Formats: sequence, structure tokens, C-alpha cells
Amino acid sequence: MKAILALEDGRYFEGEAFGAPVTRTGEICFNTSMTGYQEVLTDPSYRGQMVAMTYPLIGNYGVNPLDTESDQPHVRGFIIEELCEIPSNWRSQQSLDEYLKHWEIPGIQGIDTRALTKHLRTRGAMRAVITSEVSSVAEAVALAQASPSMEGSDYVKEVSTVNPYHWDADNSDSCRWDIPNPSQGTLGGETGVFHPLSETRHRVVAYDFGIKRNILRRLRQEGFEVQVVPSTAKAEDVLALKPDGVFLSNGPGDPAALDYIHEEIRKLIPHQPIFAICLGHQILGHAFGGKTFKLKFGHRGGNQPVKDLRSGKVSITSQNHGFAVDGESLPSNVEVTHLNLNDQTVEGLRHKEWPVFSVQYHPEAAPGPNDASYFFREFASLIDATKGK
Repeated sequence: MKAILALEDGRYFEGEAFGAPVTRTGEICFNTSMTGYQEVLTDPSYRGQMVAMTYPLIGNYGVNPLDTESDQPHVRGFIIEELCEIPSNWRSQQSLDEYLKHWEIPGIQGIDTRALTKHLRTRGAMRAVITSEVSSVAEAVALAQASPSMEGSDYVKEVSTVNPYHWDADNSDSCRWDIPNPSQGTLGGETGVFHPLSETRHRVVAYDFGIKRNILRRLRQEGFEVQVVPSTAKAEDVLALKPDGVFLSNGPGDPAALDYIHEEIRKLIPHQPIFAICLGHQILGHAFGGKTFKLKFGHRGGNQPVKDLRSGKVSITSQNHGFAVDGESLPSNVEVTHLNLNDQTVEGLRHKEWPVFSVQYHPEAAPGPNDASYFFREFASLIDATKGK
């Protein structure tokens, strides 16, 4: 079945449909990761967007329930060059095509994703449509032009938990997992080796703006007991839980549209150690009194170089965001600690008076490099130092 990918500026691509035979619109962006398409699909930060993968062959290891970052996929559409129709992996339970059909998400393959990516890098992110139901290119372009803009959008309310919950109370979802090594005689019918968790040392409240499961796993692995609260949680209710610290998660949409969240985080800053990532980092920037702006085409993938201005160290990081903090808008008591070496945008912040810091990228990866995983330990150390005062 033929499909059309049409952009709001009139550019279009014709390809072959897979997944669900439906019409969907959303902001189109590209991701440069070579693996991890399942994590990309289920990352709540992609709510309202359709994703083009730059790696040419997608779907070769299928889909399994252990690698999802949330209960469902959040992308509006999926764009690839070539679909692997016969996945081969011992953990696979269904094909990518079957998975997208189940969740009624359209895909398109057989297009030149390199040309698409170059176009988006030149013209910037824009609205788009994937359809196998509309044959007229002009009609498809009109659908893209009529779809909502990402700027001013609040998708957090669609992905945040409604009710608070205690993450992994029985320690069954956070254990580190290894593939058995046959050379050491450990295969023997086992499907994996789970390592026991250490005792919890700190209690934290995690705001769910669209939190990924691997963030919760990494927090627990570093000794945090995690109480997750909705994005609408009031500061006084969080403080009533008497946590040792507060974590601000990733999430979708425009951070400038979240005034109701900025206000509550602003109230918490003088009272709690805070660690924020991705959208949480941008929200913290607003809570500090700063501003954010929309990037031309965003940072999405596992190869973004970031420099720590304090140590000079460069890390290769996993990122997924379309907005950035305006460093010039921040007050004098907030320090920019990290910069993106590709475009010099702000990648990290630290308050000079309060135990509060943030990074724009994903230290939990999933997918991506683990260069930045030390930030979870840094959060624990910050809490230890605060308790000692």
C-alpha cells in the first residue's frame, strides 16, 4: 500500500505504508540513534511528534515488552528507509509492523531519510502528515498545515500519571540485568541474570512530566526510594511527604506553556535538593526566572557532545528535545555548567546558593551512551552533603 509523507512547506515523499493504515499529523523530527527504536517509540517526550530514524534499517530485532519506556508508544508516526519484516532476536515477541498496527500508528518506509533529514536541518522542524488514505499531495499538505503547532502546546497533561505511586516497591523492576555468558557455563536455560539491589538510602519525590522507566530504574539502583507524583502536584503536598530530595523528569511539549508547574517548582527551590533532566531542566530554567526558545531542529540521538565547563571534560550524550534554555535570560545566582559543542546551547545549570542542578540530556540513556550516568550518584552526594548541614 502506498503512503505519503507531506510537510507543511509543500515538500513530500512517497513510500510504502506499514503499521496502521490511518492518517496522523504531528511535528516531524529526526533521531540519529543506531539502535533503540522501541525506546524511542515509547518515550513520552515524543508525544505530538512523528519521528524519522536516520539509521537505514529498522525493526531487525523486533519488539519485546521489557524494553518499553512507558505503557504505550507516543509517536504520531514513524518514518524509516527500510523495514526489516523478519526480526531475529531471542527476546522478540512481535514485529515492528505488528506493534504499530496494534497501537494504530502509521509508518512509512522506502523514502530517502537522508534527504528528509537534510531538508529538516535546513528548513527546521515543521508539521507533517503520514497518510495511506489520502492520494492527493495538495490535500495531504493542507492537513499538515492545519495541524496544531508544537509551540504553546501542553502535552504533559496527556502523559503524566493521574495518581501518585511508589515505584518498584517489591524491587522487581529495577534490578540490573545481564545476558548470561555461555563460556562460563551460565546459560543453562536462563533468560538473563538479575543482580540484587542495594538498600535504599534516600527518599525522593519524582515529578512525572512524562518520565521514562529507565530513569526510575536508575534512581532505584543508586539507592533512592522513589515516590512518583503527577505534574499537577502542589509544592506543599510534596513537602508534606518529607523527602530527601526532588527529581524533575523529562516530558513533551513547550516548557513555556507550563506556568502552573513553574510556580510550584519555584516554591520548592529553597527547601529541597533538586535534580532535573530534559523538560525538567527547562522547567527549572523558567522557575529560576529564565526563558526558553525553540531550536531549529532539536537534538535527538545518542551522539551529542557536551562540555562540562567546570572540569573541561566532554561527554557523548543521549538527547531528545526541541527547546532550550536561554542562558542570557538567567539571573546572576544561576550558573551555566554545561554547553553543547555543536551549537553552544545550554546543557546544564546549577544554582549558586541552593542545592539545585539540572542537565538537558539523558543520563539514564535508553538508548544511548552511559557517559553521564554519574549524575545519579552526584544527586545522592548532594543530598548527603545537605543532610550534613
